[in-house]
Amino acid sequence: MSKIKVTQVRSIIDRPEDQKRTIKALGLGRPNYSKIHNDTPQIRGMIRKVSHLVKVEEVKE
Repeated sequence: MSKIKVTQVRSIIDRPEDQKRTIKALGLGRPNYSKIHNDTPQIRGMIRKVSHLVKVEEVKE
């Protein structure tokens, strides 16, 4: 299974509550925090919801 690295690039201050919860569920919380996840449809859906706050990179295994 491929992996992706999700990095938060913008703050969640003044964002709707559902976006704040999505960032927390991705394991992020502050700008420049990163987390590696399996590339699943569920994670991709969460990333799509907060795409304006995060950067996504493919991870070579």
